[in-house]
Amino acid sequence: MENGKTKIEEIKEETKDLLDHTMDYLETFYRLKSITIAQKAIDVGSGAINGVVILILATFAFGLVSLGLGWWLGTLVNNRAAGFFIAGGFYMIVIVAMIVMRKNLIFPFLRNLLTKRIYD
Repeated sequence: MENGKTKIEEIKEETKDLLDHTMDYLETFYRLKSITIAQKAIDVGSGAINGVVILILATFAFGLVSLGLGWWLGTLVNNRAAGFFIAGGFYMIVIVAMIVMRKNLIFPFLRNLLTKRIYD
């Protein structure tokens, strides 16, 4: 019994210290999780904005390339309308191929890509 404290008083003091440390730990854990979630949200938001900008630019580029391809094919076959129909037919073949392969190739690829993005 040091300093005139009884064993019960020492246990009460240690319990209070333990409770204080536990509360500090929980508060720190809560703050860490909040920061981690905020960082993930920021990463997702910035990725989404970046994706939208790239999608818009890619759409413009794809449109201009498609117009150029149709025009060029039209010059080759001496019929501008036929050139645009050939280019459109090529795109229709690509769309049908993507629809056919969506369950075996496209969905697993997108699922794996999104899973990697979420857990990285």
